[in-house]
Parts: sequence; C-alpha cells; structure tokens
Amino acid sequence: MFVLGIDPGVSSCGYGCVAGGGDELSTITAGVITTEAGAPLPERLADLARELRGLIGELSPAAVAVERVFFQTNARTAMSVGQASGLALVAAAEAGCAIAQYTSNEVKQAVAGYGSATKEQVQRMVAVLLGLREPPAPSDVADALALAICHLTVAPRARRIAASAARGGRP
Repeated sequence: MFVLGIDPGVSSCGYGCVAGGGDELSTITAGVITTEAGAPLPERLADLARELRGLIGELSPAAVAVERVFFQTNARTAMSVGQASGLALVAAAEAGCAIAQYTSNEVKQAVAGYGSATKEQVQRMVAVLLGLREPPAPSDVADALALAICHLTVAPRARRIAASAARGGRP
C-alpha cells in the first residue's frame, strides 16, 4: 500500500510517499513543493493546488495523510497552513483516495513513541524506520514521511477496532 503524507504549507509543502506492508516500510519519493514568495496569494494557492493534483495523479496513493492543525499561536501561520491543508484534502478527495488527518502529537507518538518528541527526534526515527542513511531534510519532508508512516501503523489498528465493534465486541 502506498500512502502519501502531506505536511501542508503555502510557502513550503512537504510530501513523502511510503510503501508499507507488514513490518516493511520503504520510501517511494519525497520532496517539497514551494511557491513564489512574492506572488499574490491566489496565484500561490493555484500553483500549490496544481502541484498537489499532479503529485497525487502521478503516484496514485491508496491513502493521503494530511497534518491536522490542532493548535497554532501565530494566526497568520495557522491560516496559511489551513489553506494548504484544504487544497491537499480536496486534491485527495477528487482523486478518490482515502484520507486521514493526524495532529502533530499523534504523528510523534506513532513514529517516535512520544507525543512531545522534538523535530530532530522525529527526523532520526523516520530515518531508522525507513532505513535511510541520513535523517530526511528539510523538516517538511521528514514530517510528511512521518505522516505516511503514522497512517501505515495506525490505520490497520483502527480497522481492527472498527471491525470488532461492528461484530459487537468491545472497541
């Protein structure tokens, strides 16, 4: 199964596609989509939407995992991340992909085993889990790969819990 993780941002939007099955994880591709800083916001959003649609169309992931903005002290940053997140969600929905959203703490817990892990700890664990020689950089790429890894580890457990509940078992 291919999962595309997206760490949303208008200036810098990280993406990472991970293949997973059982205990095996491998990186398919990863990178950053950037938009021109001096361009008007509507043009930047249009460029980002076009890039995201192209990426999803090219990779055909089974699922797309997008970071959910849970808390942000800077309202301007929160707006920007929210706009980019919305574009990613629409592109995934238009492509018919399964969609999941995870908070930063949920991703850190799944990848590093600690919901308050530092960016450096997440980068190192992503490298370990994917068998990379160096931690992925920049942090947008590492965060996107971590989102994909999170989904690959959390989604099967969630499906088993839902199936158990549907059969009348305890969740």
